[in-house]
Amino acid sequence: MLKRSIAILLCAVTILSTGLCACSKGTEAGSSAGQPQSAQNIASLPQAGSAAVGKLKVSVTFNAMKEFTEAVGKDKIEISTIIPDGMEPHDFEPKAQDLVGLSTAKVFVYNGLGMETWAERAVQSANNPGLVVVEASKGAEPIKNTDDSTEKEHGQYDPHIWLSLKGAKAEVENIRDGLVKADPSNRNYYEENCKEFVAKLDNLYQEYQKKFISVKKKSFVTGHAAFGYLCRDFGLEQNSVEDIYAEGEPSAQQLAQLIQFCKSHNVKTVFAEDMASPEVSKTLGNEVGAKVETIYTVESNEDDKSYLERIQSDLSKIYSSLQEK
Repeated sequence: MLKRSIAILLCAVTILSTGLCACSKGTEAGSSAGQPQSAQNIASLPQAGSAAVGKLKVSVTFNAMKEFTEAVGKDKIEISTIIPDGMEPHDFEPKAQDLVGLSTAKVFVYNGLGMETWAERAVQSANNPGLVVVEASKGAEPIKNTDDSTEKEHGQYDPHIWLSLKGAKAEVENIRDGLVKADPSNRNYYEENCKEFVAKLDNLYQEYQKKFISVKKKSFVTGHAAFGYLCRDFGLEQNSVEDIYAEGEPSAQQLAQLIQFCKSHNVKTVFAEDMASPEVSKTLGNEVGAKVETIYTVESNEDDKSYLERIQSDLSKIYSSLQEK
C-alpha cells in the first residue's frame, strides 16, 4: 500500500537526510517491441457514426491536442479523442476499438516526441490513404531526456511541449497547416482562428515573462517532471517527486534529497497533479511544512477549464510560490 511504502521511505529518509546537503538535478521515443493487438485490423472493425454534414472529421490523441484543434477548427470540424479523460496518456496502449475512427477521419493530430509511441503503427493499421497526419510538435526544439533508464523505455525527448506557451504556439500552427491541407476551401477561416489563439498565447507569455524576471527565486517543486518546457520559456527550474513519465515512487535517497532541497531553499509550496501520485507530494509537503497545491498538466479535462485558463492558473501559482519568503 502507498501509505506503507511512504512510511518505509520516510524511515530511511530520516537516516539519509542528515548526510545529504545537495539536491541532484534532476523524450523522438523508441517504438515498443512488436505490434500490439490494439493496432491491428482497424479498418475491418465496425465504424463510428459519420461526421456531421459538411464538418471535417478529426481524430486527436488527448485533451491538449483536442483544445488546440478546436481553437483552430471551431465549428468547421468534428473531433473525437482517443485517450479518455482520466486516463494517464503515458501509460495508454490503445485497443483496436479505440482507433476505429482513424479509418474514416480526414485528419489525425498527435503530440509526438514519444508521447504516443503507438501513433505510427495506428496510422499504418488504419488503411486510410487520404488521412492527413499532423505531428503537432514537428519542428519545435525538443528537450533531451537526461535519465538513461527512462530514455531506454520512452525515447530521448521530454514530450510535454504543450505546457510551454511557445511550444503551444508551434503546435497550433502545425495543426492549422494540417486542417488547411485537408480542407483548403476553409483556409482563411483556419488561419484567422489560429492567429487569434496565438495572440492570446503571446499576450500571456509577455505578461508572465515580466513577472518571472522580477523574482529572485527561480526553483519550484512539483510531483511530476512535466514542466521542463514551461521552465525553459521563463528561465525557471523544476524539482520533481516523479520523473517525466510520472512513473514509480521516489527512492528513499531521492526523497531525502528533495526534503533537503525544500528546507535549504525555504520552499513553502509543493505542487501536485491529480494524475501523478499526489499522495507523495502531500507526504513531502508534510515533511517540510509546505502547503500542497494542484497544478495542471492538461493531459486530461481537468476542472472543466480551458487550456488558457489552466495554463494561466499554473503560471499564477508558480509565480506566487516564488515570491514566498
